[in-house]
Amino acid sequence: DIEIEDTEIDMEAEIAAPPPPVEEEEEIPVEFFVAVEEMPEPIGGIQGIQQRIVYPEIAKRAGVQGRVYVKAFVDESGAVKKAEVIKGIGAGCDEAAVDAVLKTKFKPGKQRGKPVRVQVSIPILFKLN
Repeated sequence: DIEIEDTEIDMEAEIAAPPPPVEEEEEIPVEFFVAVEEMPEPIGGIQGIQQRIVYPEIAKRAGVQGRVYVKAFVDESGAVKKAEVIKGIGAGCDEAAVDAVLKTKFKPGKQRGKPVRVQVSIPILFKLN
């Protein structure tokens, strides 16, 4: 048998709301330029990024090829602060492209001779031999 005890609820008691959820993803400040006098360039060029690509095994087996377009946020020192896929091809290639861009050091973009934060789009080619 189940026995339910009497309970009392104070309908006028204030209930505290839980704290807002903590944002885990780093917010990119709005101060990233889109166009500057000197755009950031990957050290070693696009070939330098291509050499850092680890072609996903599943993509190789499935014969997946194409271009992944990555948006990179490059700071004043040339470090990539964040990278995200603009247009992908799937099969793990998108993640591999972002990983390669994040590991790449850039020559910083400049505006009026000073290094500035810039957002750039980078095409990454996945091609089977």
